[in-house]
Amino acid sequence: MALNIYYDKDADLGRLEGKTVAMIGYGSQGHAHALNLHESGVSVVVGLRKDSGSWAKAENAGLRVATPAEAAREADIVMLTLPDETAAQIYREDIEPGLNPGDYLAVAHGFNLHFQAIKPDPAVNVFMCAPKGPGHTVRGHYEEGKGVPCLVAVDQDPSGDTLQIALAYAKGVGGGRAGIIETTFAEETETDLFGEQAVLCGGLTALMQAGFETLVEAGYAPEMAYFETIHEVKLIVDLIYENGMANMRYSVSNTAEYGDFTRGPRVVDADTKARMKEILGEIQRGEFAREFIVENQSGNVSFNAMRRNAAAHQMEEVGGRLRGLMPWLKEKQLVDRSRN
Repeated sequence: MALNIYYDKDADLGRLEGKTVAMIGYGSQGHAHALNLHESGVSVVVGLRKDSGSWAKAENAGLRVATPAEAAREADIVMLTLPDETAAQIYREDIEPGLNPGDYLAVAHGFNLHFQAIKPDPAVNVFMCAPKGPGHTVRGHYEEGKGVPCLVAVDQDPSGDTLQIALAYAKGVGGGRAGIIETTFAEETETDLFGEQAVLCGGLTALMQAGFETLVEAGYAPEMAYFETIHEVKLIVDLIYENGMANMRYSVSNTAEYGDFTRGPRVVDADTKARMKEILGEIQRGEFAREFIVENQSGNVSFNAMRRNAAAHQMEEVGGRLRGLMPWLKEKQLVDRSRN
């Protein structure tokens, strides 16, 4: 099926004129959406708990802030940029009572809608605008006059103009500069979860850690192991990002390219792909969603233990020490926890 791809010329920001967007949440995605829309001339109010540490951050950035319930009552478009595990409860308690027929409920990820943890009234328009990058990248690219590609999808359209509103929203956050791709809630949710688990986060970090441990256990200096299996990953990924895998292979040595072709498939082989298919099946059947929700409901005991164990790994200590020798890394750092 051919993809519909839209750009700035295909989206009309005027569709948001006279409308207020309530940004529920001010984390990685929330701060980027709110600031980019605000600077695109859209009326924005940020919805946060009164005890939220982000309240002052949003106000210091020049944004209006209210409680989630107040923001939802005021807004015509309510965007949820909350963690997947808390969004459904906040929606039921604070957002749903403030939604009127013809309003627009938006999400930055389809998790709760696709797995039916959130079930909006049929009279409410529902769309998704999901930038394909972390919020700090969405913000940084916008400030540089660039954009991050966005996915948009429509789930409910009683007003008949929800796609146009979604395109305008995506343009406001900078997506039209790079491309706005039309998809479905199911496709975005399932491919996003698979990418995170099997490749981008789970697969990549497990591969890097295993490589680091293999070298250290063989007696090599941890610093050398860190540079070779973790630090230099960015250099390779940047080459791929710039112009594909062929570009990366053109740029590295013949020795590296030959090793890539002959040894890579021994690390990631048919058994690895079979396990990837198992992971995809768990996502498609809703098993991962149920597991994640139950973990949250039980107090995240296992999740927090995994976080502690990961933070205590030798590669984190070595990496922190080596990055301290490279102060220029902080000059354009994407994540500044004091501001976003």
